[in-house]
Amino acid sequence: MKLPTRKETLIVTCGVALFFLSTGLFIGLRFEHFALMALFLALFFASTITRKLAIALLPFMVFAISYDWMRVFPNYEMNPIDVKELYEAEKHLFGIQSNGQILTPNEFFAIHNWKAMDFLSGIFYLCWVPVPILFGVYLYLKGERELYLKTALVFLFVNLIGFVGYYVHPAAPPWYVMLHGFEPVLNTPGETAGLARFDAVTGLNIFSSIYSRNANVFAAVPSLHSAYMVIPLYYSIVRKSHPALIALFASILVGIWFTAVYSGHHYIIDVLLGIGCAILGIFLFEKVLLKWNAFRRFFERYSQYIQ
Repeated sequence: MKLPTRKETLIVTCGVALFFLSTGLFIGLRFEHFALMALFLALFFASTITRKLAIALLPFMVFAISYDWMRVFPNYEMNPIDVKELYEAEKHLFGIQSNGQILTPNEFFAIHNWKAMDFLSGIFYLCWVPVPILFGVYLYLKGERELYLKTALVFLFVNLIGFVGYYVHPAAPPWYVMLHGFEPVLNTPGETAGLARFDAVTGLNIFSSIYSRNANVFAAVPSLHSAYMVIPLYYSIVRKSHPALIALFASILVGIWFTAVYSGHHYIIDVLLGIGCAILGIFLFEKVLLKWNAFRRFFERYSQYIQ
């Protein structure tokens, strides 16, 4: 086993120390912070093989950390929160006639829902981050390191574009309107909404646990839930994966899109903007960033390091 160099050890040690110091100071340390760093350090120091994996997983770690750090400066402190305008636009574009009144699709599904669909929708929604990460790890283990790195970096890049959208246009999710009306209430806690039906059907508290950690509820536009699966689907098509895998990814993709609306977490408008966010991220990465010499050199060195 080849040990990390002194320089590598110093960089990692200082980086982890800085993470704990800054997170503890500005956010407050939680169990998941220690778990994330423990996993990274274990992989980094265990062996040469796991060290490369630890470095390869950095884009996903940066994603998790950057999302968490939005707590430091909430988006609603930069721009006004859109609550009513988005709701009215959704009703105008996609309203459903029901008993003499027009409902948004979210309001319709809040009234009309089915246990089988509650279960399936929960399964689909649980795939939003794990499947892209697992697909990336699959590519990594198959030795397709360059394609893995594209998948991981595009995932991070799409998130960063989405985070910019959160700050440009803070927006309330559908469940907020159903519970609180049109008046913005800052520091509103996360809400399980329609996904509570999955917890009820299964007897588990999966989504209640997830949404209790929500960094900001006024981050509905764009729907990054709807963006993530576009990435593994695109790169599975690029690498000419088995049709069954492509079909599986496509099914999960559509399932997440439907669940985003069915569960009351996103409007159809949010979903469409999330899809657009993913397409924009892939296009800019492939056609702009990889054509930029400085970024291309970084990409090639990164790819070589994890070979």
